[in-house]
Amino acid sequence: MFAVVTTVILYVGGFIVLYGVIRLAIRHSLEEVEVRRIEAQRAEELAAHRDRALLERKGYVAES
Repeated sequence: MFAVVTTVILYVGGFIVLYGVIRLAIRHSLEEVEVRRIEAQRAEELAAHRDRALLERKGYVAES
């Protein structure tokens, strides 16, 4: 009887721990996705600014 109770407690405890680990992993991955999205947006803004600055300095490149 003791073995059955111990097995059930460990089994349920294992599911609780597994649920927590999965939840933590999902939260961290969503945070990482948000950070990468912000970095990509910033890189796009910098590229657009760099292109505008190049065209302002060397406008003859755009004229064809």
